[in-house]
Amino acid sequence: MIMQTALSLLLSGIVVYAWPERRRSPLVGLLSMFAALAGMYLVWTPVHATALADMAGIGRGVDLILYIWVVISLLLFLNLHLKLRAQMDLITTLARAITIANASRASDTSKVG
Repeated sequence: MIMQTALSLLLSGIVVYAWPERRRSPLVGLLSMFAALAGMYLVWTPVHATALADMAGIGRGVDLILYIWVVISLLLFLNLHLKLRAQMDLITTLARAITIANASRASDTSKVG
């Protein structure tokens, strides 16, 4: 009972965070809320998690939830990696543009003097 309450509080925190986040990123907010609500349901009815695991060919409901968590985590890490890579590409492009602008400005001032 203590673990169910603790997990419910943590999952409720995710729902509270995801609610305003859905304005900024609707897909992420809605998926986060859905995952947290589904997690709360499975925390309080572990028999249903075991039934889902049996249908998927996995021994226990906890194992199914753990496997799903690992897949979601890997997808999030991939998403973060791709976003960081895009940011680095933008920074590189910006640095090149600034360097070219400064170089052309320096050559213009040297021609005048």
